[in-house]
Amino acid sequence: MDGFINLLKPVGPTSSQAVGWVKRITGEKKAGHTGTLDPGAAGVLPVCLGRATKLSEMLTKSNKAYRAEITFGVVTDTQDSFGKVLCKTKAEVSKEGIIKLLKGFRGAGQQVPPMYSAIKQGGRKLYQLAREGLEVERKPRSIKIYSLELVEFFSPDRAIIDIVCSKGTYIRTLCHDIGVKSGYGAIMSFLVRLNSGGFKLETAVTLEELEKAAKKGSLPELILPIDYPLQDMARTEIREDSLRFALNGNPLYPHNFRSDIRGLGHGQTLRLYYRQTLIGLGVYLKDGQSPQVRMKCMLTGARVPGDFNKQM
Repeated sequence: MDGFINLLKPVGPTSSQAVGWVKRITGEKKAGHTGTLDPGAAGVLPVCLGRATKLSEMLTKSNKAYRAEITFGVVTDTQDSFGKVLCKTKAEVSKEGIIKLLKGFRGAGQQVPPMYSAIKQGGRKLYQLAREGLEVERKPRSIKIYSLELVEFFSPDRAIIDIVCSKGTYIRTLCHDIGVKSGYGAIMSFLVRLNSGGFKLETAVTLEELEKAAKKGSLPELILPIDYPLQDMARTEIREDSLRFALNGNPLYPHNFRSDIRGLGHGQTLRLYYRQTLIGLGVYLKDGQSPQVRMKCMLTGARVPGDFNKQM
């Protein structure tokens, strides 16, 4: 079973637990997700099945979109509503004040990861150290906030914001940092992921829907094809006489393809197909007078015509 399930993760389970439930429902032993969602967060959690797991690292790097509620006047040790309250005060912020605050966080910046995170330091996860009452120095990480907009303001201390950001951005920490700038402190009181690498909330399915589909025998209808999140990537068809070279990982040249690839940019990734079936991803390299494509990720074994399987 190769492909993706656009899962709507509920509040409560960890991302790993959600993947475990998908494995149980589908019967697929090989599965993973493309970007952790906190237990207290809901929303899009793309789950890779079978050979699609080979794409998980690449998809984890994609941009994410979120909708969050930020509550001013509260500070917790986890930077969200599930932690121990460290400070609480009456906050009175204005809509205009929030809009001005958000402007200052757009673009490239640095963010210090929270102690309650799965980042490892000295062989141990930070949240494990935090639970022991320890706090260690964390190096700031480069992030980028592409969009940060106020959706709704609830006077005097709550707001709904939409965020589009780079991989590795902690929305909890973003809310915390906005709170610091406000002078009142703040927490992330709710979070839902709207989009992750092209997987959207409006088309996500629940665990209950997966369970029902499995019982009805209609589960394949909910599994997205392995190339679903790659539609914006250039593609080309490998010629039949060049298939063996591709499967052996040899570099491929313009004459090995059914279409002209010489207009691609150096270092550009492209999808490699054989008879409309994705067999892998390659990188186009302009090497002097002999441009070539080198295999980046092999996805062999997908359902393809019989002569393909004979060459495997």
